[in-house]
Amino acid sequence: MNIESKLAAAIQAAIQSLYGQEVPESMVQLSATKKEFEGHLTLVVFPFLKMSRKKPEDTAQEIGQYLVDNLSDVVARFNVIKGFLNMVIADACWVNLLADIQGDERYGLKPVTDASPLVMIEYSSPNTNKPLHLGHVRNNLLGWALAQVMEANGNRVVKTNIVNDRGIHICKSMLAWLKWGNGETPESTGMKGDHLIGKYYVAFDQHFRAERKELMDKFMAEGMDEEAAKERAEKESPLMNEARAMLVKWEQNDPEVRALWKRMNDWVYAGFDETYKALGVGFDKIYYESQTYLEGKEKVMEGLEKGFFYRRPDGSVWADLTKEGLDEKLLLRADGTSVYMTQDIGTAKLRFQDYPIDKMIYVVGNEQNYHFQVLSILLDKLGFKWGKDLVHFSYGMVELPNGKMKSREGTVVDADDLIEKMIEDAYEKWQQRPLSNSPRGGEDALPSGEQMDTRGYETLPPTGGDEEGRSIARIVGLGALKYFILKVDARKNMLFNPEESIDFNGNTGPFIQYTYARIRSILRKAEDRPTPNPSRDGGEEASAELASGNASLPLRGDLEGSALLSDKEISLIQRLAAFGSSVAQAGSDYNVSVIANYCYDLAKEFNGFYHDFQILKEPDEQKRAIRLALCEAVAKVIKTGMGLLGIEVPERM
Repeated sequence: MNIESKLAAAIQAAIQSLYGQEVPESMVQLSATKKEFEGHLTLVVFPFLKMSRKKPEDTAQEIGQYLVDNLSDVVARFNVIKGFLNMVIADACWVNLLADIQGDERYGLKPVTDASPLVMIEYSSPNTNKPLHLGHVRNNLLGWALAQVMEANGNRVVKTNIVNDRGIHICKSMLAWLKWGNGETPESTGMKGDHLIGKYYVAFDQHFRAERKELMDKFMAEGMDEEAAKERAEKESPLMNEARAMLVKWEQNDPEVRALWKRMNDWVYAGFDETYKALGVGFDKIYYESQTYLEGKEKVMEGLEKGFFYRRPDGSVWADLTKEGLDEKLLLRADGTSVYMTQDIGTAKLRFQDYPIDKMIYVVGNEQNYHFQVLSILLDKLGFKWGKDLVHFSYGMVELPNGKMKSREGTVVDADDLIEKMIEDAYEKWQQRPLSNSPRGGEDALPSGEQMDTRGYETLPPTGGDEEGRSIARIVGLGALKYFILKVDARKNMLFNPEESIDFNGNTGPFIQYTYARIRSILRKAEDRPTPNPSRDGGEEASAELASGNASLPLRGDLEGSALLSDKEISLIQRLAAFGSSVAQAGSDYNVSVIANYCYDLAKEFNGFYHDFQILKEPDEQKRAIRLALCEAVAKVIKTGMGLLGIEVPERM
């Protein structure tokens, strides 16, 4: 039961009955009542004054009285503050809503059918000359979470990746490996394939810089200025010319070059797969630039024939976008080679052949904002129905505080190093955990608000040991990394602080994970001491089923006076009821941070509730049943919400 929907329908009926006017649901403006006033939901009555022809206070009074008279099972009482009608929702209504939340296995999520719109989301897009880094981590986490959120909003989703597997960058690594690699492989060195290739990309750069300096010194000694000397040195560098020659051979399908290119790229792909697996992300379809760039050239030539583009005297092909308020864009160089825009057009062509795409979302950094503005116009001109409305999910840079973590090359933060560090930091915290029982004598204490008292850690059984500790460390370490990145609006630049992210206090993943683990501990203890269940079906068996997470607790709405809900319990149910709208907002705004911060607010509110109320020791059976049901519902929504972000929650910590 959606309380707001039921209330909105009743308000529409009230306007019809009182003032003889039909109003659309969009005119019924409901919001949470401000804390300084009594009530749960507030109606703004100003839109109805022309119909009532009365003062705001009188209009609100009439509507409120109608609701109490005709919808008493929902509106218990009301008060009026000027043009605002504050309504107190009946306790039984909240309990029924809680029961509905429990009974819905996919609460907050919309169903996906064969007729649902198909959304394709591109993310990751690595180069094959180096391992993934911190920027890729943010990209992959955003892409994966966005895919889950779009699916939760009732879309069919295809997760896709475009790998930049061709070009001068991979030729540099190939050439360096031939010159200085002595035939070493990932197997012979024990290195991940992407790190091995990255090693030789760095080696090429080091040798090239030394060679360039030597040539620059020579040219400057001959009287050339520094800028001109640098340009000539880069043009005449024997090493760079060898790499260029290798690229030409690749484009000519030279069998030896192609065989080496495939071998080294395969090493990289194996390394990428390990990193993707560690991050918990994946793809439904992977495209490769080596397979798409020729398709792009063909599509550009098609556009040229139709007059969408034009050819300059030097043979290059351009798009004139001045009518769209942009500039002219190069699509094919004079020598016929493609640019990134051409390759994106080719990839779009293949994707459109493979899938009936309704919406295309590109998860790419904000430095490419202009690129996607142009791509959208070009795809629309070329007849892709989703081209005009493509979404560039633009995100900002992510950095680490200086000195917080060193990388292999000293310039970028390696993704594998970061993942390893987060897990190790989490494991150290797990090893240092106190194993004392809760000071509440059998209930796991959670302090008020966002401060987490880790004295409540639950002692692991003797069979758990280090293996379970490692498993928990992986969940917590990765959860800290993912949550800290995903809680920030993607459009903003951010600073990732590893130590702050793994803190158990504040707006962090471990704080939310800890809350979930404590709730699961409460429910396990409820299973050990089952109590009669004041439900329609009743019995100790249902109570134990609830505690084990195998079933929900059936609740009845006709509460006795002793079981009246507290303000904090109602507030918590209201927070649970907002989950679906948060999921919808995250999808419509393409903003996964909405889900992250909803989970934090829910966990924080639960901690405040649990600090003030007994659960297992509550003597009133109805109250105890409702509070256990609240525990179960909060745990369920936290698990679902964090799952949308790709974050696991541990059963114990």
